[in-house]
This record gives sequence, C-alpha cells and structure tokens, in this order.
Amino acid sequence: MNVYDSNRILDLAKSVNYHETKNFKESDCFVINTCHIREKASEKLYHEIGRLKKNFKNKNKPILIISGCVAQAESDLILKKEKYVDAVVGPQAYHQIPKILKDFEKDKNIKDFTDFDTVEKFDTLKNISSHNNKISQFLTIQEGCDKFCKFCVVPYTRGPEYSRPFNEIINEAKNLVSNGAKEIVLIGQNVNAYNYKKSKLSNLIYELSKLEELKRIRYTTSHPKDMSLDLIQAHKDCSKLMPILHLPIQSGSSKILKDMNRNHNLDEYLTVITKLRKSKPNIKFSSDFIIAYPGETHEDFQMTLNLMKKIKFINSYSFLYSRRPGTPAAELEEVNNDIAKQRLIEFQKIADEIKNSYRSSLVNTISNVLIENRSKQNNRFFGRDEFSNSVIVESEDNLIGKIINVTITGYNNNTLFAKTNSNKIKNAAA
Repeated sequence: MNVYDSNRILDLAKSVNYHETKNFKESDCFVINTCHIREKASEKLYHEIGRLKKNFKNKNKPILIISGCVAQAESDLILKKEKYVDAVVGPQAYHQIPKILKDFEKDKNIKDFTDFDTVEKFDTLKNISSHNNKISQFLTIQEGCDKFCKFCVVPYTRGPEYSRPFNEIINEAKNLVSNGAKEIVLIGQNVNAYNYKKSKLSNLIYELSKLEELKRIRYTTSHPKDMSLDLIQAHKDCSKLMPILHLPIQSGSSKILKDMNRNHNLDEYLTVITKLRKSKPNIKFSSDFIIAYPGETHEDFQMTLNLMKKIKFINSYSFLYSRRPGTPAAELEEVNNDIAKQRLIEFQKIADEIKNSYRSSLVNTISNVLIENRSKQNNRFFGRDEFSNSVIVESEDNLIGKIINVTITGYNNNTLFAKTNSNKIKNAAA
C-alpha cells in the first residue's frame, strides 16, 4: 500500500512543479511516507529526521512532510517533538500535499492534516495523471479495515473500509497499461472485501482480464473471511490471475485466533485453502505470522508450526508480537521475551527449510517470467514468475516488458536464477 501511496504523492507533487531527484543534498522538499504496522516504525522515522537535520546543517532547510500511518497515529507527538517537521499528513489526506506546498511559500506555519476523507482523496487522485511507467504496477481498490484485530492499528490509522468506484479503478488501470504496465497488483488493507454497488473483487478481475495489453493480475492483502466463492471461482476461470495468494492467518491456534479477534478459526482457514486448491490445483500460498502473541502457550505455538508444515507456504512473513499503543492487545501480558525469541528462531528455521525445499524443486523446471527491469549489470534482468518468485535472467537482448520462457538453474534464499529458452520468448505487448 505504501508503495502505491508514495507513487501517487510523487504524482501530486509533480502537479505543482516539483520533480523527483536522486540528489539528496539538493532537494527542496522531503516527504517521509510511514507505515505503523511493523515494529519500531516511530524510531525509524526519527532516525530519518535526524539524518536530514545532519545533512542540511548550515544549509537552507528543505520542506519536510511526514505522511502515512505514523503521521496519523502520532501527529501531536511528532509536531511537539520535532520542530524540523513542517507538516504531518495522514494516509487519507495526502491529496492535500499540493496545497501544503503552495501554501508553504506564503505561510510557513506548521500544518496538521490527519482528517479521514477517503472519498475526497480519491476524487482528487483520479484527476492526477500517473507518471509511473513500471512494468508491474500497484493499484489501490480498497482502503481501511472493519475487522478490528486486537493487535492492529490499521482501523485507527486508515479508517473504516472504503471501496473505490468500479469504473474509476478500471480507468486508472487503463492509464497504467497505456503507460506500459503488463501486470497490475490490486491492493487494499482487506482487498477481497472490495464491494462497490454489488461489484466485488471477482468482477474487477474479470473486467481487467479484458485489457489485451495486460498480461497478469494479482491482489493482496486478503482476509480469510472475505474469500468468497465467486472469488475462488475467478482463480479457476481467469488465466491472467496468477496462481499465488497471500492469505494471512497469524496463528495456527484457534484459541489464539479467537483472542486476536480474527473472526475465523483454523478449520475455516483450512477449508478456504482446500476450496482454492480444488479450483486451482497449482495455486501456492504465502502468509503472515505473529509469534508469541499474548497468551500463546507452547501448545499454541506447536499448532502454528504444524500449520506451516501442513500448508508449506512458499513464503512466510513472521514477526514477534509488538505492542501497539491504543490497541486492545496492548493491555495484555506479553510472553517472556527469551521464550518469544526462541519461538521465532524455531519458526523461521522451519519456514526457511520449506522455502528452500520448494526452491530446490524448481531447479531444471521451466517457467514463464515477466521481465520488469535491468540490473546494474547490463546483461542481467529482473523479473517474476507466475508465483511471484524473483528471477534473475542473463541475456544480451533487451527483455524488459517481455514474458520469457526460462529454465531455472539455481537459487538462493531470495532469488531464482535462470537461462532463457530463446525459441520461446513471448512479447508481452503482442
């Protein structure tokens, strides 16, 4: 989500004659876009502010805007603690950045923009052209969350669930495709909760599939409760919808899931997995896990390990529970820190073993890779396969924007390596 927001913030800044620069020390304005989900987000923010102050010591001070979820959650504290900050802008108010920049030239008073006005934001954004010409593009279709998991700040920083108008999304997708996008990743806090005038995520997928130049569709992040039968059917019907699904569960224990207020149990999650595998036999899964949530026992943790072994997630994102002020879970007694750390080590060891076993099984197999860009080494290209695995391919030809048939030759923890099957190169634009 933050990648999409950052790109749109850049588009907004360009509308008032600001331009992106790689020259850090000559910048006139900095926008630090923040995320509050992961641990130590606030600490990282103040570190970045300190770095700016150090680099611009004895120089003209640049405009500094803090945006995103940390800005929303801690606006008063930020403005009180850091006089270097000129404005704080919440995730539903960043469409006001052009106004902030223009006003700053006249009035240098500190500004706080943390109101929830999702409709106004997207009404503004639909009139701002995207200058992004990446092969794979994010497209926000839904924001906010009504689930209120006890550990999560998103309902408080992003507001209630909001679905963008159907035609507005399609028009933005057409614009992205006209700029060169071959893949679109539909995103939202609960992307599969999308519901606009009876149009659901499945309807969007079917409609986007009609765009000839668009070759691949993905979506993230999903909630198990919103994996409807029509969406599961779309995985079977739509060849452009890639066979990979990020479906967070957080714990393998139904007791812990109830304590988290996840609104589903383990059996319900497994039922969704079974239905998806029946609909799309080659589908793969990734997930999120919170290790050592308050009240997690040894038995609860073993259930999480068992789930990991059962599903064999090809990617997993695991974190120690981290208290978020203002959330219900923040009042609960935490698991002993040493025990928590040991559980995380054990979980990640098993997760890595599963991932490496999966990657090993891919060696000498054939895959189709959409090439997104060229690495610093001119003959090396970066792309992703159908399952969103990162792939490096060597070629003397310009492969950007093409779907390349390759043979996997090796792997490491993060990347697959491949050689082209030169007689099976497809032009994604054809």
